[in-house]
Amino acid sequence: MSQQTLEGKVTLITGGSRGIGFGVAKAFRAAGADVVISARKAAGLADARAELLRGAGSGEVLDVVANAGEPDQAEHCVEETMGRFGRLDVLVNNAATNPYLGDLLDLDLPRAEKTVRVNQYAMLAWTRYAWRAWMSVHGGAVINMASVGGLIVDPKIGYYNATKAAMLLMTRQLAYELGPKVRVNAIAPGVIKTELARAVWEAREGVLTPQLPLRRLGTTEDVANAALFLATDASSWMTGQTLVLDGGATALPIAVETGQ
Repeated sequence: MSQQTLEGKVTLITGGSRGIGFGVAKAFRAAGADVVISARKAAGLADARAELLRGAGSGEVLDVVANAGEPDQAEHCVEETMGRFGRLDVLVNNAATNPYLGDLLDLDLPRAEKTVRVNQYAMLAWTRYAWRAWMSVHGGAVINMASVGGLIVDPKIGYYNATKAAMLLMTRQLAYELGPKVRVNAIAPGVIKTELARAVWEAREGVLTPQLPLRRLGTTEDVANAALFLATDASSWMTGQTLVLDGGATALPIAVETGQ
């Protein structure tokens, strides 16, 4: 049997109704998993579930309304998952927010707290409930969707990037604390062509693409393939690591990155 299979496994993906989260859900179901997707809006979740069921795979799809940044809703979603399937093998902490664009010194406390709550603390909350409900006894895999921004300086989104950098450190910390039962790894995508991020990539695509070693921006399929690797036995001796998916952006000389 291929190591790239999730047959008989149950996966839970936060922010799973669109973009990267939906792409991961689609790939996981095609690999044989039952899939649970969560997001804040019921209508978007219902549409995503219907589309997933039309796609490849025979697994069940459960949609649960939950705000990733609210621990009680995270706990409820995990309980719903256990109630339906009786297990939870893979958790993908994908949901994120970026309510502020600007210089760090002008950032107000409410938006700073929201960014930390969703991007940083939620990762711990969802992992905690997955661990307590199933993984502490039966094992599993946790995948944290960080960002290449956690490794670099990028104007105007410094605080968002700081929360993603924290995710990378916490990934290593949790790998230490939850091993050997649970493997914990992260993905750090670069610019991915999602509808949600269209305002970011569409304006920059003509400039960025010629500079990248691979001459294209990323797709949700690129990220989903990496997540599939981290979720399956193909990565069975890998934990505490970060896969950078940026088309080679972080391999560019500084002069190229700055346009000098």
